[in-house]
Amino acid sequence: MAKKILMIVGDFGEDYETMVPFQALTMVGHTVHAVCPDKRAGDYVTTAIHDFDGYQTYSEKPGHRFTLNASFAEVKGEDYDALVVPGGRAPEYLRMNPQVITLVQHFAKADKPIAAVCHGAQLLAAAGVIRGKRVSAYPACAAEVELAGASYAQIPVDQAVTDGKLVTAPAWPAHPAWLAQFLAVLGTTIST
Repeated sequence: MAKKILMIVGDFGEDYETMVPFQALTMVGHTVHAVCPDKRAGDYVTTAIHDFDGYQTYSEKPGHRFTLNASFAEVKGEDYDALVVPGGRAPEYLRMNPQVITLVQHFAKADKPIAAVCHGAQLLAAAGVIRGKRVSAYPACAAEVELAGASYAQIPVDQAVTDGKLVTAPAWPAHPAWLAQFLAVLGTTIST
């Protein structure tokens, strides 16, 4: 059965981590509503492309405009079956929004599936919903994951980890594993 999924995005979220899950989850038949605080359906967020170019940390380049298809002010957590939190820079400021925190907490308290990738763990940590969980994230977020009471899963960048209904991954190279595990948690079946 198709699920209704909420995706919380923001300016300078990672391009692949926003676009790819939105498109893939829609492709397999789920309804995905992408929202951003203070923005409405038809508005857009600007994404950033984060790449691994051999520097001490990732580089950042301009991404695409990603058009929102729902209005944040109208969103109610109880109307959705699951939550997706992309990474990039957006989670670092989204976690300061009390309404975003309340939404994330709703999904955890209701034991609904949550998928977060890369810096998305910053938002989960701020919401206090990962205590006792095994969580992957971009390695720079390991301290926040552990300070929030979770066990940081140090896994290859192209892998993901599932703990109950929480699916996390270190970065966009993990999309095949991360999305496959999230689809399994959602109970999505794909026939060829």
